Amino acid sequence: MAAPKKGRQGTQGRPGRTLALILIAIVALTGGMFASGHTTPRLGIDLAGGTSITLQAKNEPGQKNAINPTNMNTAVDIMNRRVNGLGVTEAEVQTQGDSNIIVNIPKGTNSEQAREQVGTTAKLYFRPVLTTEVSGGDPTASPSPSASSSASTGSDKDTDKDKATDKATSSSSPSTSPSASSSTQGRAVTDALKADPTPSGSGSAASSPSASPSASTDPATAKLQAEYTALDCTKKTARAKAGDGVKAADPTVACGQNSQGQWQKYILGPAEVEGTDVDKASALFDTQGAAGWKVTMDFTSKGAKKFASITGKLAQNQSPQNQFAIVLDGEVVSDPFVSQALTGGSAEISGSFKQQEAEDLANMLSYGALPLTFTEASVTTVTAALGGEQLEAGLIAGAIGLALVIIYLVAYYRGLSLIAIASLLVSAVMTYVIMSLLGPAIGFALNLPAVCGAIVAIGITADSFIVFFERIRDEIREGRTLRPAVERGWPRARRTILVSDFVSFLAAAVLFVVTVGKVQGFAFTLGLTTLLDVVVVFFFTKPLMTILARKKFFAEGHSWSGLDPKRLGVQPPLRRTRRVSAPVDTKEA
Repeated sequence: MAAPKKGRQGTQGRPGRTLALILIAIVALTGGMFASGHTTPRLGIDLAGGTSITLQAKNEPGQKNAINPTNMNTAVDIMNRRVNGLGVTEAEVQTQGDSNIIVNIPKGTNSEQAREQVGTTAKLYFRPVLTTEVSGGDPTASPSPSASSSASTGSDKDTDKDKATDKATSSSSPSTSPSASSSTQGRAVTDALKADPTPSGSGSAASSPSASPSASTDPATAKLQAEYTALDCTKKTARAKAGDGVKAADPTVACGQNSQGQWQKYILGPAEVEGTDVDKASALFDTQGAAGWKVTMDFTSKGAKKFASITGKLAQNQSPQNQFAIVLDGEVVSDPFVSQALTGGSAEISGSFKQQEAEDLANMLSYGALPLTFTEASVTTVTAALGGEQLEAGLIAGAIGLALVIIYLVAYYRGLSLIAIASLLVSAVMTYVIMSLLGPAIGFALNLPAVCGAIVAIGITADSFIVFFERIRDEIREGRTLRPAVERGWPRARRTILVSDFVSFLAAAVLFVVTVGKVQGFAFTLGLTTLLDVVVVFFFTKPLMTILARKKFFAEGHSWSGLDPKRLGVQPPLRRTRRVSAPVDTKEA
């Protein structure tokens, strides 16, 4: 008997610890909010203003089952790169549903340019490298290189390694390739099928893709040289404009990042292979050799011929002109070197890859062959003024709803309403702080439907208090005093609250999964506030009620406490009295 009594005493006698726990959590979350610098929730496009574009994926003719999570996620990555290229901050690109991509671009961005960037299919090309250097460094290769130029990458990190390469290749034939360390990023392309290493190209210097006309006789080459000299890849605007509008058949300038995080600038020859010539690409870990992570490519029959031709030509040259650049939307994502003609229809890129790097490159290569196109399902432009009006209207509606709830609680529950109002304030503070933290953490944006979800949550939270209070009042009606009434009423109220909140959370979860667009904001907020309702009721309302039940004002049922026995219709217990009968006169009987 002693053990159960201690258990009950542990839950009844120390509610202060539970209150202290939730208050510490609130202080910690609030401190984290101020420390992060995000003291207000991030506003969605409909409140802050901007452009929201909904793109719907469609299979190319003759392709089936191309709309899958892998392809959609790769498309999102590419669109993110495009939006970032516009210099946009706090833009959102995310999948919604199975076949939709939502692009939310805040105010201050050219909406027409954004629509053009994200709505078109990505362009992936394989271009030969003519020259390259670290952007902002000293050029180490002539802007108009020839097939017979000496090996040099222009990269500071390769200077010492290139010296050994020059010695090794100085007495060899032009078809001898430098080592892996001589390439800008140290990654080599080899034939995955181990085909005959005999070059399939013509082998002559004149046929090398690195050959270019003299700058003095070709105005186009002079223009390209000037663009290359002026290009500063450390600037985002310069990277976005590099090679803009250049056709696949023309040489171009481009930017890319090397393995040390430095920006390189390039002069690239005409595109020899297109992304559509890649059948598939994947990242694999070499378990047999020491290559580590590598990227494998399979080409179409037409692409295999093109790739064999260009690699045969590149293998005749020295670095960096034995490299080809994989260019996605005008940016170099990789620049491996070639040591032999790759005629097997498959190739692999290897050399100090990390897993994420290999997977990212494989996704980008795959995107060039994605059998997907995107059409605009809807484009919504919201001005900041309209968003401000919507937010103001939503806040007014929320204030009116909260005021009506408080008036009802005060009129009906009197003193108990203080507990309900305090619980509502705790719930509001936690909701605000968590929403502010979720903005930078997961990209959560408070849109108008989300505001509506928060308003609906006021009623859900108030309903939990009402259930608990009514259970306590029922116990008092049965003749119990307040402290036993609180502890006996709580288990019954707890079950009801959990069932009610579970139904609300389940509805929010289903709505979040099956809907797209802004309705998901409503579902997310409704689910979040439902979970917070459980936390507040269990860790704040119940302990606070237990503490106040010991106070005279509530324990004795003051008329303004909301627990007045007379107002609750409690009948005083009947008292039995003994009646004294008159003594019987036995003598008379």
